Amino acid sequence: MNPIVTVQDAVTAFADFMEPTDAELNAIEQEMPVILADVDLLDAQIITLDRTPTEVDERRIRRARRRALAARVALVNRTAGESLPGGAA
Repeated sequence: MNPIVTVQDAVTAFADFMEPTDAELNAIEQEMPVILADVDLLDAQIITLDRTPTEVDERRIRRARRRALAARVALVNRTAGESLPGGAA
């Protein structure tokens, strides 16, 4: 005889209390430019997987890397400014 507890665990695994909190959603929102820049970089890299990269492909990858790095720098600068007491930079 199988206990019902295993079924109950599967049903409650997606209960309302398992939703992300407002703080987690805000953190995701702040990191979204970095996430999108990383997706663009991956797209540029995936294009070149099955062929020899052309000059245009190499430029596309370099631009995507620069955008990803710039997005990370902007995120770090934004979060560093928030974490310092008194707003000192």
